[in-house]
Amino acid sequence: MLGHLGINVTDLAEARTYYSALMPVVGFEHFLDDHDQFAFRPAEGKPGTYLFFYPASEATPYSRDRTGLQHLAFMVKSRSAVRRVHRLVTELGGEVLHEPQVFPQYPPPYFATFWLDPFGLMLEAVCHHDRD
Repeated sequence: MLGHLGINVTDLAEARTYYSALMPVVGFEHFLDDHDQFAFRPAEGKPGTYLFFYPASEATPYSRDRTGLQHLAFMVKSRSAVRRVHRLVTELGGEVLHEPQVFPQYPPPYFATFWLDPFGLMLEAVCHHDRD
């Protein structure tokens, strides 16, 4: 299991606002909030990877097509949770790449939505169950 991931962002304040709204909906809670970093951990003491955010020292745009991180996927418990994430992303003005749907090209069951965060990082909410 990965202990944590660190993500550099060009605007730490904007990232803090965005991810503070998003992370509780995908099952994470605040872990650390400081002037030069913030982090989330899986909620309610569940095991999992912590996610840290730092200010980028270079303001180069992110691209998932270059070597490095391609996207982050958050596993949620139900298809309705995927839809809730999609609604929130839409409310936040996110760029939705794939509406909530079944992806038959992946091992079933695979119900997900994909979108871009304010910095261009592709995110996914996925449910690996047939339950709603």
